[in-house]
Amino acid sequence: MLRLRAICPFSRRVFQFRPFSFEPLLSQMNKCTDEEQIFDLIEKNKAILSEKQVACALSMLWQFQKQKISLLKNVECIRDHPQFLTLHNLTTTKMEFMNDNTLVNVLYIIQQFGFEAHDPLVEALVTEAWRRLERFDINVLSKFSSCLADQHLCFSPLMGKIADIVNRNLETIQDLRCLSVLMVSISSLISQRFQEQLVNKTEQLFDTIDSSQVNIARRIVQFLRNIKYSYYPLLERCNKVFLSNVNHLDLDSISKILSLYHSLQFHSFEFILMTKKRLTEMIPRFDHPASFVKLFVTLGPVAGPEEEKQLKSTILLMSEELTSQQALAVMGAIEEMESRNSRLIKKIASILHKHLDNYKPVELLRITQALIFLHFQSKELFVKLRELLLSYLKVSVIPSEISLLVCALSMLPSPHLDEARISQIEAVLPQCDLNDLNSFATSVLRCIQYDPMYRNNTPGKQLKLLQKLDHYGRQRLQKCSSLNLLWEEVKSLKGDWFADSLLEETVVTLQRLMDEINYINVAGIASFISRNNYLSTLLLDRIASVVLQQNEKIHPFAILAIILPFSTLNYDPPQRDEFFGTCLQHLNSYLSILDPLMLVFLGYSLATREYFSEDLLKAIFNIRFLAKLDSQLEHFGSMNGAQQQIYKMLAEVLGGINFVKASVLTPYYYKIDFECILDKRKNPIPYGSHNTTLGKLPKVHSELNTQIAGSRLPPGAEKIALEFLDSRAFCRNIPHLKGKSAMKKRHLEILGYHVIQIPHFEWNSMALSTKNARMDYLRERIFGEGKSSS
Repeated sequence: MLRLRAICPFSRRVFQFRPFSFEPLLSQMNKCTDEEQIFDLIEKNKAILSEKQVACALSMLWQFQKQKISLLKNVECIRDHPQFLTLHNLTTTKMEFMNDNTLVNVLYIIQQFGFEAHDPLVEALVTEAWRRLERFDINVLSKFSSCLADQHLCFSPLMGKIADIVNRNLETIQDLRCLSVLMVSISSLISQRFQEQLVNKTEQLFDTIDSSQVNIARRIVQFLRNIKYSYYPLLERCNKVFLSNVNHLDLDSISKILSLYHSLQFHSFEFILMTKKRLTEMIPRFDHPASFVKLFVTLGPVAGPEEEKQLKSTILLMSEELTSQQALAVMGAIEEMESRNSRLIKKIASILHKHLDNYKPVELLRITQALIFLHFQSKELFVKLRELLLSYLKVSVIPSEISLLVCALSMLPSPHLDEARISQIEAVLPQCDLNDLNSFATSVLRCIQYDPMYRNNTPGKQLKLLQKLDHYGRQRLQKCSSLNLLWEEVKSLKGDWFADSLLEETVVTLQRLMDEINYINVAGIASFISRNNYLSTLLLDRIASVVLQQNEKIHPFAILAIILPFSTLNYDPPQRDEFFGTCLQHLNSYLSILDPLMLVFLGYSLATREYFSEDLLKAIFNIRFLAKLDSQLEHFGSMNGAQQQIYKMLAEVLGGINFVKASVLTPYYYKIDFECILDKRKNPIPYGSHNTTLGKLPKVHSELNTQIAGSRLPPGAEKIALEFLDSRAFCRNIPHLKGKSAMKKRHLEILGYHVIQIPHFEWNSMALSTKNARMDYLRERIFGEGKSSS
């Protein structure tokens, strides 16, 4: 009892002392105005600091750092302070007493100060949070998931556990801010069914947020990007949030949003127009390389001539200060801008050269692609690039990395693949997907075409490798049993090897799996067909059927992609009018907000199928819409080899160069390759003199002042339009005329022309292998059977 009495006064003193010291210390921390004041308090009170005071000190330090301009420099300074080490050690001993919210907040702050995932404190905080995971509320869970994502633990079992918790509690979650954070964090681990559930939940909760919630909208778009799902209803709603806040968006936000839109192939004409104006206003504000590079990369590709000039001159002035990553970003933007500013290209290339040893394989590929595209020449730089690419290639075992390294090597001058590299490629072929196989084949074909060693004789090793690539490509297609998995591999495939070796097999596979075409993937499949010019009536009929059955689930923005293959390939599905009518009815309420070029292209595509919508025509032909179209550019290039041949022969057939016009611009702005006039006796009528240099087009001849094509012709005379149709005018698999050329013929005939189309497969056939045969062919087409030019 005496001992207890002796202890009691002491315990009363302790009990009374703690509240007295505890409350004022927190108040003192909250009144601090800089880091040194916080550190002074820590130094004086480190023996008695509680878990709440430790957390408060960390929180105050982070608040001060967020107010700084040079964040990284200040973070390093604070982290290296002796009293920060004290805080670090105290956190380790106090964490188990922290409540859930404080624990995760401390983890977040410790990470913001640059501590890596392998730091003992970070590991201990994560372990403690994992132990409490099931009891976390939605706010704490979302912040913890974000911390794990920052540690690159998106594929970890712990993130999988979080995904499971979200899945089990999805019905009860009502906070879209927290849910959007969780969606981004767990997006790499979830099934397609769970993805759809999250999308549906997001739509349900979207109206619970106000229009100022830009970060929530951005995370939703990021989630859609992560799961590779261009879900237009949500994208459109998020876009409205961005538009209503565009004057408050900073450079980082605009840059992120545009990057996400680009990945999702979502185009908002209005957002680009408004952000372009806002970004242009920012040009004078940034004088620091990090900020200005981001502005250059974001604004450059959409800038007008004056803004582009300003951007280039400024980036040139600060080029010496650019880091390796900044120089890489600038070169990528220059490539996207298709700039020909040799001084700027040379300067940025010299910076890339200086840092070349520090780039990863994928970055070396980007550098190579940009330099080749911009026609940059530097033997020294290309030699160094080749050495680095080969050094990476010799030790690489990952198929995708090997394919990009080989791709980069094949782009350099005098590309060459030795036997060791060919054997290395062959060894990884069984592990390759179609994208890797296509990349290898393109690279090998490029080497065969441009390596002087192969020019006259293709070695057996290269041919054997191409045969193996064909084999593995066909094998992969034949084994495919899921349209979604197939689509992931084929949606971006292009190039000669794919077209010649795998396109037909790919179409066969798509036809085999076409029952899986639905409202989600129908637009992508349609785009693939139109892009590859392959007429498959089975697939097109299935696409039309899906539109008629599931049109309510298809977003109007996808309609153009769906219509395009029917227009491009000149094909009408069964129930033609119902199909086009359904497409247009679905789109009508969106006509006023579509991108102007998209709207015009939509009208053009439907016109090729001789389908005209009154609502669509009214939307296009009004002053308000036309005001959106700033200007139209007209391009006239040089003749290709076949056109030069035909032009020369036409002059002989018709009796001289003054009897034929090249590159004629008709009323309503159709350009035709060649034009001639025959009188009522089928004799050519001469034009006025004009000079033409072979290979270059003469000044465009137009009939702009003529109401109809034949109004100034002698009685009985007719104008003849001759069009050479190259392979792009026909479907790839059969000689079926595509919609654009068919519609052009109809329109020229309405203008009074007799239209003669010369297919490339006729002109280049064995039957027309001699000049005399081709001359006879032209006479027969122009004058009729048995006619001649005399």
